[in-house]
Amino acid sequence: MPAGELLHESSEAEGEVRVWAQIKTEVKRDAESEPALASYLYSTILSHSSLERSLSFHLGNKLCSSTLLSTLLYDLFLDAFSSDPSLRAATVADLCAVHERDPACVSFSHCLLNYKGFLACQAQRVAHKLWSQSRKPLALALQSRIADVFSVDIHPAARIGKGVLLDHATGVVVGETAVIGNNVSILHHVTLGGTGKVGGDRHPKIGDGVLIGAGATILGNVKIGEGAKIGAGSVVLIDVPPWTTAVGNPARLVGGKERPSKHEDVPGESMDHTSFMSEWSDYII
Repeated sequence: MPAGELLHESSEAEGEVRVWAQIKTEVKRDAESEPALASYLYSTILSHSSLERSLSFHLGNKLCSSTLLSTLLYDLFLDAFSSDPSLRAATVADLCAVHERDPACVSFSHCLLNYKGFLACQAQRVAHKLWSQSRKPLALALQSRIADVFSVDIHPAARIGKGVLLDHATGVVVGETAVIGNNVSILHHVTLGGTGKVGGDRHPKIGDGVLIGAGATILGNVKIGEGAKIGAGSVVLIDVPPWTTAVGNPARLVGGKERPSKHEDVPGESMDHTSFMSEWSDYII
C-alpha cells in the first residue's frame, strides 16, 4: 500500500495504528533475514506496544549521555507523545513524507530507526513543547544534545509543521523565531538564520509546500510563500512570492506559476529541483 494511503480516508488515530502495524511487519521480516539485528530490532520496536513508546525509547537511547540518562529521556518523550495527539500525528505525517519523497527510504522502519533528520525533528517538537511550558533550561539542554548527536541545530522556540522532510539533515540550522509550514522539504546544510544580533522576530517564515535545496541560506524575517522553491546554494534576503523559484547569490526570482492542481506538483512534495532550468539556463543545481 502506498504511504499516503495509510493516512488518506482515515482518522489520524487510524493512520497511526496502520503505520505502526506496517513498521512491525517490516521489522519482523528484517529480524528474520538479518539475525545480527534481531536483538536490536526487538528491544527498539517489537517489544513496545505503540509507536510513541518505541520512538521514545529510541530517542532516549540516541540522545542520552553519562549525565542525561536514557530512562529520564524516555519518560520525558513518552509523556509528551502520550499526552499530545498533535505530536503523534506529526510523527506519522513525517514518516509518510520521508517514505513518499525519498527514494532511498526503503521502509517506514528504516526511517524510524536510521533517519537522523526525522529523529531530530521529533525530538525538537518535544523540546518546543517544553519551551512552551516555560521549561526552558531543559528545552535548551535537549537542543544541545540534538545538535551533538544529529548535527541538526533547531532552536526549541522554532515552530515546525507536519509532513516535514529533513533530507540527510547534516548542518541544518533553524533560528529561534523561524516558522516552517506543513509539507516542507529541506535538504542538508540549510540555514534559516538572522542577519545580526538584533533581537525580536528575526528569522524566516517558510510557507506550506516549500522546497529548500542543499546549502541554501535564508536570512532575516522574510517570508517564503506557499509552494516556493529555493535553489541549492542560494542566499535569500528577500521575500519570495508563492509558487516562485529563488536561485543564486544573492537570490533572484525566477518564473512563478499558479497554484498547481495536483499534489505531485507541489515542490515540497515533488522534490523537483530542476523544473526552472529552462528559465535561467546559467544556474546549475
